Amino acid sequence: MTALTDSSLDTKLQHLDDELQRLGRVVVAFSGGADSAFLAYRAQHVLGREAAHAVTAVSPSLAGGEEADCRVLAAEWGLRWTPVVTDEMARVAYRANDIDRCYHCKAELMDVVGPIAAAEGATVVLGVNVDDLGEHRPGQASASERGGEFPMVTAGLTKADIRTLSRALDLRTWDKPAAACLASRVPYGTEVTVGILSRVDRAEAALRAMGFRQVRVRHYDDTARLELDLGDLATVLDQREAIVAAVRGAGYQYVTLDLEGFRSGNLNDGRVASAG
Repeated sequence: MTALTDSSLDTKLQHLDDELQRLGRVVVAFSGGADSAFLAYRAQHVLGREAAHAVTAVSPSLAGGEEADCRVLAAEWGLRWTPVVTDEMARVAYRANDIDRCYHCKAELMDVVGPIAAAEGATVVLGVNVDDLGEHRPGQASASERGGEFPMVTAGLTKADIRTLSRALDLRTWDKPAAACLASRVPYGTEVTVGILSRVDRAEAALRAMGFRQVRVRHYDDTARLELDLGDLATVLDQREAIVAAVRGAGYQYVTLDLEGFRSGNLNDGRVASAG
């Protein structure tokens, strides 16, 4: 492990370890992103393999590449790992895709993962951090109502803290691009379907195969609106024809580029404020 020079990070890490020790046995909701990966790794380090169980929810809303990476990470780190199938698509309220869609998604997750935790005398823990608390995240309320815990919030860890600690621990996920479920690409009010999620997944996978790391394909019927890092925009224009062909190959007719670049959660803009 690379030595830490920030005493405040040392303190936060100790607080996280203390919170995991307090919980005793945990089931980590492990999506493979930087946050949940760090939590799964640290939980095993602190509690041991038998007391820390990483569980990945597999459904049409999880990008195929993320499921594969969870499997690889579990093997690399020796995690006790289980993929489980969730069926949020069976929930009418989830498919309706209003501003509280994530509430119903997390309800499904907890309904599937909760019994696993109960059988092991464990607590379900999620990779929520302090920065997430300021965003519209109804899924947090849903998980909390069903007994989920957020140990990284208790420890005061931010997104930047988690990436810094992950790098110090030599975890390759330290700079993994931000990820979110595929349904987050679908504007509120547009029904979520397996077909739409599959189309988004194929389009994003094609762009990542071209070398773009941070990618969002926002779905608007036959139109794909691409969000990429601002530093990639010049490259996008250079590779315009190949990009258009790749996205059309995923099933879109029109391909547009968002000149504001990648912005996590931007479909909340205006909608959450007006709902409040």
